[in-house]
Formats: sequence, structure tokens, C-alpha cells
Amino acid sequence: MTIDFAIPDELRELQARIRTFIAHEVIPRESDSRRGRHGPSEDLRRELIDRAREAGLLAPHVAREYGGLGLTHVGRAIAFEEAGYSPLGPVAMNVAAPDEGNMHLLEAVATPAQKARFLQPLAAGAIRSCFCMTEPPPGAGSDPSMLLSSAERDGNHYVIHGGKWFITGAQGAAFAIIMAKVDDAGATMFLSDMNAPGIVVERTMDTLDECFPGGHGVVRFDGLRVAPDAVLGEVGKGFKYAQVRLSPARLTHCMRWLGAVRRAHDVAVDYARRRHAFGKSIGEHEAIGFMLADNEMDMHVARLTIWQCAWLLDQGDLALHESSRAKVIVSEAAWRVADRCVQILGGQGVTNETVVARIFADLRAFRIYDGPSEVHRWSIARRILRGERRVRDRPAGA
Repeated sequence: MTIDFAIPDELRELQARIRTFIAHEVIPRESDSRRGRHGPSEDLRRELIDRAREAGLLAPHVAREYGGLGLTHVGRAIAFEEAGYSPLGPVAMNVAAPDEGNMHLLEAVATPAQKARFLQPLAAGAIRSCFCMTEPPPGAGSDPSMLLSSAERDGNHYVIHGGKWFITGAQGAAFAIIMAKVDDAGATMFLSDMNAPGIVVERTMDTLDECFPGGHGVVRFDGLRVAPDAVLGEVGKGFKYAQVRLSPARLTHCMRWLGAVRRAHDVAVDYARRRHAFGKSIGEHEAIGFMLADNEMDMHVARLTIWQCAWLLDQGDLALHESSRAKVIVSEAAWRVADRCVQILGGQGVTNETVVARIFADLRAFRIYDGPSEVHRWSIARRILRGERRVRDRPAGA
């Protein structure tokens, strides 16, 4: 297997355009008072969306027929890292979770009518969405087979009951993708407007992270009635479609967070050059210099991991365990980088005087959502113990 890590000219040009856009249009708005505990307000989100649209950078991952640039996964790796350089960047370019993952799923699975109704306005940034899968105990979390939400057939309709939590963007979302069990058919995905009778957003949870519009909600489905055309894909294939969404979504999370910790590292490098102690800049002391070197190595490994998986996705050859492996490698490398940056900044690192503390807090959840590191390790270990190895994993002559 040979992977070319050279960036094509057209992607270099796009990278430069995004870098300029983030620096001139997005970073200056990071101190905007419309940023709150549960992400940017709808007013600020729309303002950022308008700026990205004017720059020709809105939703670059979706097909051109929906207003995007139709980027490959390798192209997304480059674009999303640049977007992630600001906590507001993914929101501005409409590549933030959960909308980015929902767009990918809708492109892959939705009917033409569903695409017109849901995907088109979502890609345009006119609305937001949410993905309702995680449930409070004893329901589905890391183990999706524990799904309790139900969709019972009632004549020509389905009636959905159940509770969900940690539903990113639920408050203010225009529609939801809902996972529920259909009688004996199994897990099924449904589409519904969020203002439909039977959907209640009970509350928004206070969490460490503050970067997602709408925060994370607790949602109840109390007799939500949907027609057959609300089924996304086929009845009983919800878990299959979840993997269509989750494998690339794990990787795009990695892309965005790599951009975020690169920003934190840049702040730390600048501080290490300017701050002096014991007769020289603190960066010249090995204690700090070695942390900067470790940051660079962690980011390098993370980027290579992302690019390899992006390339495999473009070839249609990314195995599930490979997305798990990448998620653990990158989430934990990014966490180490952010933690070192806080330490390098000292007292400044735990204040809002720089963006580093915000990145640190926002990033902590990345080791949990889309599967905690421990669950991914458990899955990888089971594969190892079964002796499952792909041909490309084997050394020459094995």
C-alpha cells in the first residue's frame, strides 16, 4: 500500500483560503458576547455562516449540487483542520458536529424527497439538526444493543416513545434523526421536525465544553407520531446506518481537534519565546522546550493517522477497527498537547486571557463521545485476540 502525502495544488490553495478566512473573519469574533455556555447564539451562527458563504467556504464536504465543494476525505482532512483552528471555525463553515455527520448520512441514505426537505437547508446553513441515539441508563450508550426507545406500528404510522440525553444541538435544532426499535424488526432511523407534537427538550445540560450551538440536551419522545416516509433508509437497518455515519464522523472530529490543538500550541510557542525566567526565555529551558517538542511529535503522528484513514475512506477501504484506532490515537494525542499548553502558560493557561483554556475544556469530551477510548481499546483487543489481521497490517513476507 502506497499513500502519497503530498498536498495537491488545489488543496493547498483551499488551505490558504481557509487559513485567511479563519484569521480575518472568525478569530476576531471569538470574544463576541453572543458566545455563551451553550455555544454561539443563533444570531452569531448565522452571521458566521454568511461570512463563509461569501468566501465560498460553506459546507465544503457536501456535494456541489447542495452548495458544497464535494471534497474527498483527504480534502476534508486539510479543510477541517484549518476550520478547527478557531472554536468558531467549524460552526462558520458548517462543518461542526452533529450537522456535518448528519449531512454525510443524509447524502448516503436519504431519499430525494428527504434530501430536498432536510439536507438542502442543512447544507445551506439555514437550519441545524441533532442526532438522537444516546440514552440515559439503562438504555444505549457505548453499547448500542441496549437501545430502549421504541417505535410501534399504529396503522400506517409509527409512534415513538423513549428518552435521550447528551443530544448535541437539540435546543434550537430544526429536525432530528432518531434511533428507535421497531417491534421485531430492530433498530431504525427516523426523521422528524423538532417542533412536532410528542418531542420535548426537557433541559440543556451544563458541560465542560461550550463550542456546540445549542449545547447538549435531554430529549423525551412522548408519543411522537411519524409517517412511513419519515424512515431514513430501511426499517431494521439503523445500526448499519449508524456505522455509515460514525466511522467518518470519528475521523472528522479528529481533523477539527487537530486544528484546535495546533492553535493552542502556537499560543504556547509564542509565550515560551516571550516569557523569561532564570536568565532566558522559558522555551530555552528543557522542561518547556521538551514539552513543545512532544507537542510537535504528537501532532505529527495524529496528522499522519488522520491522512491515512482519510485516504482509505476515499478508497472505500477503511475498516471499523481502523477508525477506532485513529479515534484513540488522535483524541489522546490532542489531549496531551492541550494539557502541555496549559502547563507551559502557567497561570495564564487556566484563565480566559488566551484561547488555550477554552480549547482544553472543550477538548476533554473528545475522549468520551463517539465511543470512549476504553471501549475502542476493548474492541481492538477482541480483534487481536481473535487473530484478525488485514493483509496490509502484516510485515513483508509474513
